[in-house]
Amino acid sequence: MLTYLIMSFYNTSSYAHDSLPTTGILLVNLGTPDAPTPAAVRRYLGEFLADPRITEMPRWLWRLILHGIILRVRPRRAARNYQKIWTESGSPLLTISQAQVQALEQVLKAHFTGSMTVALGMRYGNPSIASALEQLRQANARSILILPLYPQYSSSTTGSTFDAVADVLKRWRWIPDLRFVSHYPDHSAYIRALAALIENYWAEHGTPDQLLFSFHGIPKRFFIAGDPYHCECHKTARLVTEQIKLPKEKWQVVFQSRFGREEWLKPYTDETLKGLAQTGVKRVDIICPGFAADCLETLEEIDQQNRQIFLQAGGEAFHYIPALNEQLEHIQALLEIVIQHTQGWVECSQTSL
Repeated sequence: MLTYLIMSFYNTSSYAHDSLPTTGILLVNLGTPDAPTPAAVRRYLGEFLADPRITEMPRWLWRLILHGIILRVRPRRAARNYQKIWTESGSPLLTISQAQVQALEQVLKAHFTGSMTVALGMRYGNPSIASALEQLRQANARSILILPLYPQYSSSTTGSTFDAVADVLKRWRWIPDLRFVSHYPDHSAYIRALAALIENYWAEHGTPDQLLFSFHGIPKRFFIAGDPYHCECHKTARLVTEQIKLPKEKWQVVFQSRFGREEWLKPYTDETLKGLAQTGVKRVDIICPGFAADCLETLEEIDQQNRQIFLQAGGEAFHYIPALNEQLEHIQALLEIVIQHTQGWVECSQTSL
């Protein structure tokens, strides 16, 4: 009995020692509720907001706030917002992420002669990181590249992804070779993809008076404590504007999606939009480079809520430039990141770009 209990702590399924190895690529994004309902949103928010990387305060105090107030009030309001963007295929974030996996698998097969398996895991919700890693384990992935789709590093996103991966792997009997992409805010292919996205949009819709780069915010105290996120957001925006030759007076970096009463990174997106309209700016375009796929924060918060803020304050034209999603240039950027970080793995025999 004791022997069984000791052995059962780790994965105990039988293993075929003659099975051929593969290289696993784990794409990770934040996550989404299973449905746009208060119950599903409550489950999702309960997992998301329970993460100590998200709210760095004493656990006992935060549990009282979370379960006593937030999860009693916020799910119903958030569910209404999800309902505004939900499609017949389900959550936009999930469907776009699944398309990214399929597109990346295709280009990997074209550029590598070895076996490559791509899996999708969401930090919160489904498909979970645990289920995605299990998919790679079942495929006999002896080398795994973890690629969180967060170009700019933050403890609350990339750091949390590392925690989740480690929690799963500590129960594996055979730990594969691991590499982890912590950030890519200045990767040349990523910058080119963003620049092409903007230039293609402007070729079709004309140019704005002002371009805003809106990134998800984090509490200012995270930045003071050493989180590089603020600096990496500004670096991405600067490199993109250099690529498209946009003068400094024509663009700004702003931060959205703040929560609670404490100070977050500034300037805030909504307040900036209101101020621009009040000073006579007629057209504003917004791009959200930190989001690899369109989701609630881009489709509802930016393209609906913030659109209304700008127009009601006196602006005349508001354009949201969609996320990179499964654009060819984005998939090419992901391919180049994979190539960079899988150098030397024997399964990754590369053909050519």
